[in-house]
Amino acid sequence: MVLMGKKRGAQIQQEFGDRVRELRRQKGLSQEALALECDLDRTYIGGVERGERNISLINICRIAEALRVDPKELFKQTETSA
Repeated sequence: MVLMGKKRGAQIQQEFGDRVRELRRQKGLSQEALALECDLDRTYIGGVERGERNISLINICRIAEALRVDPKELFKQTETSA
């Protein structure tokens, strides 16, 4: 059995958050506007973008829907990390 280390988990969360930020900015949305669109708190969105949140599948889908992208788009590398 292979277990993911804390360092790798933190890296995944940061990469995911970077991608959410990139897509949000491409859509011209503030964190507050995105939060309102997906019925989440603005501080939660900020935490996701900073890689501080281990986000649930349901919230991944809510954010993707609010950004009008397929959820898999949230897992692609950002332009700056590619």
